Amino acid sequence: MYKALENRYEQTKIRHAGNSGLMLPAISLGLWRHYGSNAPLNERSDVILHAFDQGIFHFDVANNYGNDGSEFGSTENLFGQILSQELKAYRNELVISTKAGYEIHDGPYGIGTSRKSLFQGINDSLKRLQLDYVDIYYAHCFDEATPIEETVRALDDIVRQGKALYVGISNYQTPQAKEAVQLFKDLGTPFVLDQMSMNMLNAQVDDSGLTDLLQASGAALIAYGPLAEGLLSDRYLDGIPDNFRIHHTNSELLANGEAALVKRLKALNEIALERNQTLNQMALAWLLRNPVVASVIIGTTSIEHLDDNLKALDHLDFSAEEAAKINELLA
Repeated sequence: MYKALENRYEQTKIRHAGNSGLMLPAISLGLWRHYGSNAPLNERSDVILHAFDQGIFHFDVANNYGNDGSEFGSTENLFGQILSQELKAYRNELVISTKAGYEIHDGPYGIGTSRKSLFQGINDSLKRLQLDYVDIYYAHCFDEATPIEETVRALDDIVRQGKALYVGISNYQTPQAKEAVQLFKDLGTPFVLDQMSMNMLNAQVDDSGLTDLLQASGAALIAYGPLAEGLLSDRYLDGIPDNFRIHHTNSELLANGEAALVKRLKALNEIALERNQTLNQMALAWLLRNPVVASVIIGTTSIEHLDDNLKALDHLDFSAEEAAKINELLA
């Protein structure tokens, strides 16, 4: 029977989600890929329990995660087993988030953020996760076929029914987010987070004015893909293979060709080495220097990689000279 380390919070950096009382670890664990039904349960359990022992108490899933899109919901099933078998005694310490909006089953209500889809989504997610409630429930994407008012009202009602404590949105463009934020404010909904693709090579979130909007509204940003599918590591310093799968939000990184991107990665790596960090550690620290960013979500099935990423928290400060060099490379 699993027993968590007593000193698990000693090194944890905790940040508030905006002006709310919701607290998150600076680094969270996401279960997007390789945590589905075809993943070895014991090995994935080892990673999740090790993460908790290291102070990671926020775990992020979605109702459509599972075997890279081939078996929707199986990630929640796998995680639900671990929650019920190993982490049940620690439920009050955990922050569990899930989402609905992308395809989960056939038919018109298997996709989107209509009232029916969101309520079906939360009910099914709670069954798979074996929970009475989740801490954060997101509209996973903007649904052009559903009025924002309907999506916002449904999320508000889900909170009022006790099925989620806080709500968030994900993958909304800034004008859409602005409208949703105002509606949440009018209803008094505990809207706390906007989950977006964000990494040091991709300034879209900042350039769009989204971080300013969230800061003004008292909410926070939580970043997924902070290492750009591993580009911001030492893995691709000698070249990017032709079969590399880049997330659509980062497709512009290759606009000038692979050679130009590799040159930039090497230059960033030199700065990281001067800071006694790996490139991935510096990339995580760079995002966390922004006070609007409540947490960054890493994805890994390796305890070694997880521990390596957590070392980013040992050096979060950047000198003015370092920041200037990095900004010049990112321009």
